[in-house]
Amino acid sequence: MQPMRQGDVILLPASDGEVGKKLPHLTLAEGEVTGHRHRISEGQAELSEKDGTLYLRVFSEQATLTHEEHQPIAIPQGTWMIRIQREYEPEGWRYVAD
Repeated sequence: MQPMRQGDVILLPASDGEVGKKLPHLTLAEGEVTGHRHRISEGQAELSEKDGTLYLRVFSEQATLTHEEHQPIAIPQGTWMIRIQREYEPEGWRYVAD
């Protein structure tokens, strides 16, 4: 599995042993400026959190990641670590605002 990206959200392959507490939603990230969400809209999946890191487990052959300002992408079956892209400014590192 190769890393995947949609806007400021990056999905990295992970092992099943890394997942934590199951969350009651499938929103990977919410836009700070627009309020738009990166979320799983189709497929069987589960989002969990462990030590401040989100993990997505896709049980179906694929799941669809959608966002109002980006093209939907198909996430293959497996376990994925969710990261939010950061950028450097003279004041220091900050998360990319969507």
